[in-house]
Amino acid sequence: MYNELVYHDRSKYQKRLYLPNDKDLASEGGLEQDAIWQWSRQTIEILDGGKDSPLYYYTKRITEIVSATLLLVFLLPLMAFIGILVKLDSPGPAVFVQKRVGARRRSRDGRIVWEIQNFDFYKFRSMFADTDQFIHKAHIKAFVEGTLDTSDATDAKFKLKNDPRITRVGKILRKTSLDELPQLFNVLKGEMSLVGPRPVPTYEVAEYDKPHYERLAALPGITGLWQVKGRGESTFEEMIDTDIDYVRNSSLLSDIKILFLTVPAVLAGGGAG
Repeated sequence: MYNELVYHDRSKYQKRLYLPNDKDLASEGGLEQDAIWQWSRQTIEILDGGKDSPLYYYTKRITEIVSATLLLVFLLPLMAFIGILVKLDSPGPAVFVQKRVGARRRSRDGRIVWEIQNFDFYKFRSMFADTDQFIHKAHIKAFVEGTLDTSDATDAKFKLKNDPRITRVGKILRKTSLDELPQLFNVLKGEMSLVGPRPVPTYEVAEYDKPHYERLAALPGITGLWQVKGRGESTFEEMIDTDIDYVRNSSLLSDIKILFLTVPAVLAGGGAG
């Protein structure tokens, strides 16, 4: 069973977001990629506003395909070098793959539909292979509940400070955001955008209340509004509000501005993701 969150705007376009019910979200391995998406009898109207112009979406998509392709061609030697360093530093694959939660855009009966989906999220591996995710799950739960000890978190509150699972090369990759480069392949596949809400693991979404789901009604991004807006002082609710603000008010101009603001954020050591 799926809940349907409906987003109305003043144009002829509507945005709908399909999501599994809470039990599905909390279950192990929930949000399967090949799930059968279906209508729910329960409809929750949660806002007036929101933008999802086809002109904006397709212009952004074409621009990002071209940009990601050019960046991959230009950065391929660097990425190969990073992959070798990761392999030499510790045993395991060069690229870390994890299920993250995103959305796919569909058009049904003249309406714009966003369907929640899992996708394989790529990063250069910055941790030792086969590390336990339990520590991070507990950290995320505390962040969502507002009980996180800030001394245990980095500026990006969803990351652990002094995480013993991080390798020597991994510390450098995270500091410079070079671990994010493989996500350009996610952009080419249409699973991510250059700019959008942070892609989150399934166990974080399992902690969400229904109002939080609105942040999923857009392609997740390599960088985003929250990342360049002083995330070090953000609570979970402030992060959600910032992402929802982006979902409702995004434009090509705001995307370009966020991309330019990402550069000094990375140079300052804050990272992009």
